[in-house]
Amino acid sequence: MLMTAVGGVMWLIFTAMLALAIVAFVMAAIFREDAYRAADKQNKGFWLIILGIAVAVNLFVPMLFLQLAGLVATIVFFVDVRPALQQVSGGKGFRRRRGSSSDGPYGPWNGGR
Repeated sequence: MLMTAVGGVMWLIFTAMLALAIVAFVMAAIFREDAYRAADKQNKGFWLIILGIAVAVNLFVPMLFLQLAGLVATIVFFVDVRPALQQVSGGKGFRRRRGSSSDGPYGPWNGGR
């Protein structure tokens, strides 16, 4: 019974690692190539290859060490690369910006009209 519970927890962890790698890969594919250069990060192809390998390892290679290496690459993308790309792109991810062109970071510049 304990082994079944441990196996279920491990399956959940591996599934979460796969999901994070897939999300990071899709996000890396969505950002433009020039945003990577402007943010002074590696190019888009580099991140697509690294994150694609992380997805493939999580899907096909049941070696914990390689899966953890893919998790590290995914975390680096989420913590370092993605915020830099968002800052350069002027966007906040997938959320659509609403408001007028006179809106500042804390609200409208025109007195709320």
